[in-house]
Amino acid sequence: MALAATSLAAAGALAGLTHWRAGVQEARAEASHPPVGQLLDVDGVQVHAHAMGSGPDLVLIHGSSGNLRDFSYGMYALLADRYRVISFDRPGLGYSDPITPNGASLDQQAAVLAAAARMLGADRPIVLGQSLGGAVALAWALNHPDQIAALVPVSAVSHPWTTGLGAYYSMLSSWPGRHLLIPALTAFTPDRVIDDQIAAIFAPEAPPPGYAAHFGPRLTLRRASMRANALQRRHLLRWITAQAPRYGQIAVPTEILHATGDTAVGHHIHAEPLSRAIPGANLTAINSASHMPHHTHPNQVAAAIDRAAARAGLH
Repeated sequence: MALAATSLAAAGALAGLTHWRAGVQEARAEASHPPVGQLLDVDGVQVHAHAMGSGPDLVLIHGSSGNLRDFSYGMYALLADRYRVISFDRPGLGYSDPITPNGASLDQQAAVLAAAARMLGADRPIVLGQSLGGAVALAWALNHPDQIAALVPVSAVSHPWTTGLGAYYSMLSSWPGRHLLIPALTAFTPDRVIDDQIAAIFAPEAPPPGYAAHFGPRLTLRRASMRANALQRRHLLRWITAQAPRYGQIAVPTEILHATGDTAVGHHIHAEPLSRAIPGANLTAINSASHMPHHTHPNQVAAAIDRAAARAGLH
């Protein structure tokens, strides 16, 4: 009995220390990387939005584990001279609220972001989505066809795959992972691990100088953000499987960009069938292994946006 009581007390003390340390890390992340735009109320859901520039409306949707700062690092400067560039924190990430406790679906995310765009006066924007954000952009085009002028999927998740969820997200999205592992990761993940993960996302190319300091990766390591992201990843294959058969319904000009050697989201699994499924879609195959072409090949991404705008009659 005494041993059990001691063990229980030790476990409670460790849990308390972990959550205290997690809270400290979250407070530091929010102090160093506060909201940079507006906090919109979309039917009771807070959505963090940032807008810059003038011209046709262009919405940018970030990928998994991201936030809108991923685009403000370099794409704003490249595009704001001829577009009103609007980026959002996807629901549950950055400073946007989660929509549900079980992981906001692609349809739910697209609906909230389309409503947020309308609040900003962007009734028919060009919509660019990168990686998982590309899946949300596809859901926007499918479910809100009168609220989109053109579509630009970049390294987009679009079709079912066979490799499964993987051990990391399987564990992270489980009950023990959400309630035990995530607080520990928030509290104790060292900077070198974060740097290694960012390097892996950009590999075999290097992250651009100062990217991590600008992006604020510890915003993603906050407990609520990690839980939302893990649950979105857990259900993504099911959502994509339901969505993919509908791509033939997309009627807006579509410019797809994807690196041929992308190992995170395979070109032949996603980009090639997507280009065949969407009528009139144009696929630009980038001779690279980059999953982050908006950083490694920004001029090619900007050129695709310009082509989409021209095809939509916006330039």
